[in-house]
Amino acid sequence: MSLSKLIPLIIIFSILLAGCLSTGNSDQAPTRSPELQLRTPTELIQSATNAPEAETALPTLDPLLVTRLPETPTHTGVSISTHTPTAPTTDVVDDIGEELTIDYLRSLDIPASEITFEEQLPNGSNYFQHLVSYVSEGNKVYGLLTIPFEESPEGGYKAIVFNHGYIPPTAYVTTERYIAYVEHLARSGFVVFKIDFRGHGQSEGQPTGTYFSPAYTIDAITALKSLQQLDIIDPQGIGMWGHSMAGNLVLRAMLIEPDIKAGVIWAGAVYSYDDFAQYGITDTTYTPPATPQTEETPDPRRGTRSILDTYGFPDTQVEYWRAVSLTENINFLQHPLQLHHAEDDSVVNIAYSIDLAAVLQESGKEFEFHSYEGGGHNLASPYFNQAIQRTVEFFRDNL
Repeated sequence: MSLSKLIPLIIIFSILLAGCLSTGNSDQAPTRSPELQLRTPTELIQSATNAPEAETALPTLDPLLVTRLPETPTHTGVSISTHTPTAPTTDVVDDIGEELTIDYLRSLDIPASEITFEEQLPNGSNYFQHLVSYVSEGNKVYGLLTIPFEESPEGGYKAIVFNHGYIPPTAYVTTERYIAYVEHLARSGFVVFKIDFRGHGQSEGQPTGTYFSPAYTIDAITALKSLQQLDIIDPQGIGMWGHSMAGNLVLRAMLIEPDIKAGVIWAGAVYSYDDFAQYGITDTTYTPPATPQTEETPDPRRGTRSILDTYGFPDTQVEYWRAVSLTENINFLQHPLQLHHAEDDSVVNIAYSIDLAAVLQESGKEFEFHSYEGGGHNLASPYFNQAIQRTVEFFRDNL
C-alpha cells in the first residue's frame, strides 16, 4: 500500500492518540527501592534488539540507531555548548501549523497572570495546599499549589511547575492523581504548582493535547511567569517536571523560555517527531466523540488534520517538520535536563528517551539519563522511590 493511501489511516490513528496514558500509581505509597544497575543507551538498544519474542520484550529497534549512540554512559552530565544558537528558517505553507514551530513560539511574549487563591485545602505533612487559578490566553486554568510551612528563605522558595501526563480531560480532578509525586516534591521544600491545563476539570478552554498544539506549553510557561510574580518565590529558581505527553511539553518549553532553570522528564515522548512516526504510542484511554462537533465546540483535532494533510506524516527531511522538531532545535536548550524511563514501559517506548539522550550527548548539553529495568509507564514501586529521590536531588542541585 502506498504512503498516500496509508496517510488517512495514520492520521486517524495518531489523532486518537492525542496524549500519553497517565493513570499513575500516584495514590500508591512508594516503597524503598533497591540500588539499580543502570545501562548505557547503547546497551539498552542492544538488549531491546536482542530481546526474545515475548509479551514483555521491547519492540525491535532500528539497528542504525546503535551507530548514533555514544559508547560511553550518558548518565552523567556534560558541559553545555557555548556556541550561539541560530533560529531555524521556516517556509510554512499558508501559515498552517506555524504556531507549533519553535521559531514562532520563541517570538511570542507570553504574559504572567495574577494567581488567585480559590480555596485552602487540607495541609500536607509540612506544607499548605491551595486550589488556585490563573489566566492563560484568556482561559481560567486551575491548579494545585503547595507552599512549605517554613518561612520563605532569603531570595524566595525554589519552585516547580508540575505538568501531568494524559488523563481524559472530563475525568480530570485537580486534587487527584500524582499525589505521591507532588507530596515528595512538596515535603522536600519546593513550592509545587501542579497545573490542570485548559479544558481539564474546571479549567476553561479546549483540550488539545501537546504534540500538535502549543496550548499546554503556553499554559505551563504562563504558570511559571505567574509564579515569578509572587514575593515568596525565587523568580530565577523555577524548574519544570513532566510525565508522558508532558515530556514533549517540558522540552519545548525549555527551548522557548530560558527562565526554566532545570527540567525533569519521566517516560516522555515525541521529540524529533520522526520518533513518533517510528515508535508510535500505545494509548487506549481516548475515543473520539460520538457526535459531530459544532462550531461552538470545535473539534480540537482539526488542527492536527490540517498539519498532516499539508506537510504529511512527521519527517525531518521536510522543512516544516525540522522547524517543529525539538531535537532539531536543541541548540536553544540552555539549562540541564534529567530523563527517567523504564525499559518495560508499554505506553511510551524507552527508545524515545534513548534517542533524546543521544542528541543531548552529541550536542554537548548538560543532562542525566536514568533507565530502570521495571516500573512501567509510571515507574511504580520498587523503582519509584529512587526515581523521585533523584528528581529531588536534581532540582536541589540546579535551581
